Amino acid sequence: MDLKYTIRDLSLAGEGQRKIDWVKPRMQVLNSVRKQFEEQQPFKGKKVVICLHLEAKTAYLAQVIKAGGADVTVVASNPLSTQDDVVAALVQSGIGAHAWYNATDEEYNTHLQLALDTEPDFIIDDGGDLVSTLHTTRPELLQKVKGGAEETTTGVLRLHSMARDGVLKFPMIAVNDAQCKYLFDNRYGTGQSVWDGIMRTTNLVVAGKTAVIAGYGWCGKGVALRAKGLGARVIVCEVNPIKANEALMDGFEVMPMVEAAKHGDFFITVTGNTNIINKEHFVVMKPGAVMCNAGHFDVEVNVAQLKEIAVSERVARANIMEYVLADGRQLYVLAEGRLVNLAAGDGHPAEVMDMTFALQALSLEYVALNYETLSPEVYQVTTEIDERVAMIKLQSLGLSIDKLTKEQEAYLASWSTEE
Repeated sequence: MDLKYTIRDLSLAGEGQRKIDWVKPRMQVLNSVRKQFEEQQPFKGKKVVICLHLEAKTAYLAQVIKAGGADVTVVASNPLSTQDDVVAALVQSGIGAHAWYNATDEEYNTHLQLALDTEPDFIIDDGGDLVSTLHTTRPELLQKVKGGAEETTTGVLRLHSMARDGVLKFPMIAVNDAQCKYLFDNRYGTGQSVWDGIMRTTNLVVAGKTAVIAGYGWCGKGVALRAKGLGARVIVCEVNPIKANEALMDGFEVMPMVEAAKHGDFFITVTGNTNIINKEHFVVMKPGAVMCNAGHFDVEVNVAQLKEIAVSERVARANIMEYVLADGRQLYVLAEGRLVNLAAGDGHPAEVMDMTFALQALSLEYVALNYETLSPEVYQVTTEIDERVAMIKLQSLGLSIDKLTKEQEAYLASWSTEE
């Protein structure tokens, strides 16, 4: 069965298209890639399934892949980040879609299966759910899929685990590991969008308060940097001694979560791991503490344990759940512990996602042109693609940079100090 779309309300397409129209002129790198794709048609006659957060910037990526000749179907990588109006606009533009906001676990998995019913040649994934579903429940499709690209740290870790265990059946490009991804998307994109989500949801001041950041990878660095800029005292919790030293030298306090829990007003988990904030932390938190997650899955804040020790709970405000403990303290969790920047916001800024999605598009083209020589492994984005995206970005801003002279190239290439 090849059902073209499963969405909530096609009549929302007009508003969704306005959102796409807003981001399109602000994604100049992707616009450049689109022109190339329209001319060269690298995906002509091929089917592509894109599993990402379904909002306006993702929608434009899907349209760029379609412009390259692909038959495109989109599906959500997170049930709370789907924007129904944007999905409707994609359907109206001729792209298949199986997703709606706040899908149940059963609906979410059904949507993945419906997308895979199209029997894709290539995929773009975010977090690894699509790849995992292919390998566990749709093995008959593994020979058809020629490869794809992965968006996030969590997804790349899952891919490396699969490759290490010898079960990955097609090549995947680790887009997350490209410099033009983690230096900008992970750091500046996450930093801004997380605090956008927190502030628009809570309407609380950040200046003068204490922000506890769990995890000091590129995303955590961005969240901490923006917290500092907003006037917060910043505490970083880490398990990696090198990253802990880095956070310390960046000017932040470092301590275990059980100690930081006593001080925090805002808690943001950015680890990609499970059970980062749990009962032992809840019981020492200050009244009014606000918790949220910026890691991929909703496992970092242990909401189940919070429910167990709470005497009551209620929706305090849209995307804010209040839990009252036996001693009367009120603790708050944003967006059910899911990605706060997408479940309670619009995600990263368009200009940042422009670079990431250009990497996605060009990496998928690379797979499409080279899959016959690629083994089922995890590959890095080529330096050529990474630097090309960076150069197009500079050019779109009207900027230029220096170029090495022949003499300088020879000097750098030589091991001898003699002429």
